[in-house]
Amino acid sequence: MPIIYDESAKTFHLQGKSFSCCLYLDDKLGLLNLYWGSRLPDADVAWLARSVWPGASFDLALGRAPTEWPTRGSGYYGTPAVCALNAQGNDLTKLTYVSHQITKGKKKLEGLPAVYTEADEEATSLTIELRDELTGLIALAEYTVLEDLDALTRSLRLVNGGAERLTLTHMQSASVPFYGCHYDLIHLNGAWARERQVVRTPLGHANVRVESQRGASGHEHNPFVALCEKTATEHSGQVWGMALMYSGSFLATAEVNNFDGARLSIGLNPEVCRWQLDPGASFQAPEAIMVYSGQGLNGMSHIFHNVIRTRVVRGAWRDRPRPILINNWEATYFQFNEELILKIARAAKEIGVEMFVLDDGWFGKRDIDNCSLGDWVVDRRKLPGGIEGVAKKVNELGLRFGLWFEPEMVSPDSDLYRAHPDWCLHVDGRSRTEARQQLILDLSRREVQDYIINAVSSVLKSAPIGYVKWDMNRNMTEYFSGSQTPDRQMETQHRYMLGLYRVIEEITSAFPEVLFEGCSGGGGRFDAGFLYYMPQIWTSDDTDPVERLTIQYGTSFVYPPSAMGAHVSASPNHQTGRVTAIRTRAEVALAGNFGFELDLNKLTPEELEACRQAVETVKAVRETLQQGVFTRLESPFEGNFAAWQFAGRDGRDLILCAYQRLTQPNPVPHRVFMKGLEEEARYREIATGATFSGAALMFAGLPLPPARGDYQSWVFRFEKL
Repeated sequence: MPIIYDESAKTFHLQGKSFSCCLYLDDKLGLLNLYWGSRLPDADVAWLARSVWPGASFDLALGRAPTEWPTRGSGYYGTPAVCALNAQGNDLTKLTYVSHQITKGKKKLEGLPAVYTEADEEATSLTIELRDELTGLIALAEYTVLEDLDALTRSLRLVNGGAERLTLTHMQSASVPFYGCHYDLIHLNGAWARERQVVRTPLGHANVRVESQRGASGHEHNPFVALCEKTATEHSGQVWGMALMYSGSFLATAEVNNFDGARLSIGLNPEVCRWQLDPGASFQAPEAIMVYSGQGLNGMSHIFHNVIRTRVVRGAWRDRPRPILINNWEATYFQFNEELILKIARAAKEIGVEMFVLDDGWFGKRDIDNCSLGDWVVDRRKLPGGIEGVAKKVNELGLRFGLWFEPEMVSPDSDLYRAHPDWCLHVDGRSRTEARQQLILDLSRREVQDYIINAVSSVLKSAPIGYVKWDMNRNMTEYFSGSQTPDRQMETQHRYMLGLYRVIEEITSAFPEVLFEGCSGGGGRFDAGFLYYMPQIWTSDDTDPVERLTIQYGTSFVYPPSAMGAHVSASPNHQTGRVTAIRTRAEVALAGNFGFELDLNKLTPEELEACRQAVETVKAVRETLQQGVFTRLESPFEGNFAAWQFAGRDGRDLILCAYQRLTQPNPVPHRVFMKGLEEEARYREIATGATFSGAALMFAGLPLPPARGDYQSWVFRFEKL
């Protein structure tokens, strides 16, 4: 049984295949979390609670206790998981146990993305009801064990069971105490064009905040944090990871108290989110995915990948091979017409590309980025036959057709803004901060949501469109609403996300055969919440293959390669100016959803042939690339080389990718050591026919062929004999 309640010991034991999470009902201290880690055979771990004692008079027991849902005002001095201002003007909250229920299956979250199941047998859930007797605040803590996926999810629903309004200030989805503080903290930091760089630092005794206040999960930080043993590597050691299924502002904290106890938490950001909870009303916090691995960082990633790929991503494209596409953005920017589009599409067809995507500039008077957002009407100067005409001609070439949108935005120079200047996020009497010469529509308003649904749907109904790139190219300022009362203005960011999720749910449900890809200035909204609606996300606007090594490596800590858009672009690269070989660009891009972002007509015959061969290779192996097990082998953050591998689900097909940044004179051949193979099995390298034992590939290593020049790459395909 994945969840066991021992009434005599007052313990809850949650068990996956390799983890245990043990909760305890203490008569004085409330619900405690005694353990989260490697699976325990012990049903009763209440003896761990004996380590909690009052200590000095100014160190209260609650400050030492491994409280499961810490609150403010009774002796806990860290960041509260639950906090509510009451009618008395204070935020003292004391949650005591009321009841619990253990059920098969997993509930959906109202208005929010969440891990799903396809059968009740896949999951067991525990709901614990806690209550603050004075205010009537009810906390319904939801835990689900996904036994086969070896993961745990947590969420929190707050209900006002009292007679007076409450103001929720802290609504964390998970807050977990740890014994000791001798861990490293891992998070993913970055900026536009250098997203999700891996940061690993000793936890120390400082309190660390990893957060976004931007109204999007953001380029700066990703809604993921992990603690690991100091000796943990990619392939060994204990790791504890949390990822929030939310696409807006968030807060993750890693704190150490004065008793050297650590705590890791994640949830909504209290700096930009407060919620007025009227009597009888409820509030649902987002869901956190929690993963424990005793097999190092790759072990953690394998679990996250499996959960996200199979039980976060939904719909027709979850398991289908993703099409190889070409996007015209870096080939033409805004300066295109139908003739040029078809010329690029014809060249793409010649090398085996399967889809053409028309990017920004097809609507309104969009010759530069200072107008027309919100006016989703085709520009017939560029496309005389409209979207329907160009889509039909692309289809006749044998390619599917895709289209770019930025539905959440509005240009001040647009018919929509002139008609509805109050439909953007703003504060009356204050200037409206523009970024990229655009404002953000107020998706907390139902009428704005309906407008976007109708406008996008009308275009999708008008033509045979098989793909949508859904972009968002700025973060929030003046993040308040003209439709909300003053006491609810701090709800706007979260109401925006609820509105966005409603919009995307309705559109993607109405067009289930369309492949949707998320984008936010590249990878500025790359999170599990968005992947619930769209099965892939544009990983970064930076398509430089050398930069992409770190971006894709860091992204893979949580998200599977099937979620990453990766394209071959022009050289010199438009973001960095770096010159790289077409082969290197292609062999980096094949580690994601492969495509092109350049004008193929400007390539040499030799480069075109390299592209054709890359397309042929991707088609032959994309099931393994998109559905297989991805393992990191060498980190580009730590040396001159990077390497990773893909293994088919049955272990028969293997793909090894290796990359070198800078060349060296008179080098010793570099060896790459594969992982997870059968030691006694034989593996044939398809290009040469050479065979190796699994033990040799793992322990002796595969020497890379000699190469001259910087930015080299190698891709090896193996089959198990």
